[in-house]
Amino acid sequence: MRSSAAPTKSVFRRIERWMVGVVMGILAFVIEKAVLRSIKKQGGAPKTAKPAEPFATSKGNEISGG
Repeated sequence: MRSSAAPTKSVFRRIERWMVGVVMGILAFVIEKAVLRSIKKQGGAPKTAKPAEPFATSKGNEISGG
């Protein structure tokens, strides 16, 4: 059986987890910058002429195809 005390984490494990967190943060920052740069070059989100028609519409008990 295990004792009720929580097991202590080694110093190496704590440093490893901290370093993984830092690297993941840097990676997220770099990817975000690349995405924002790409969006800025393309001029933002594409604009559609009109919204898409719904596939089917309903009115009461009647359903008509689109």
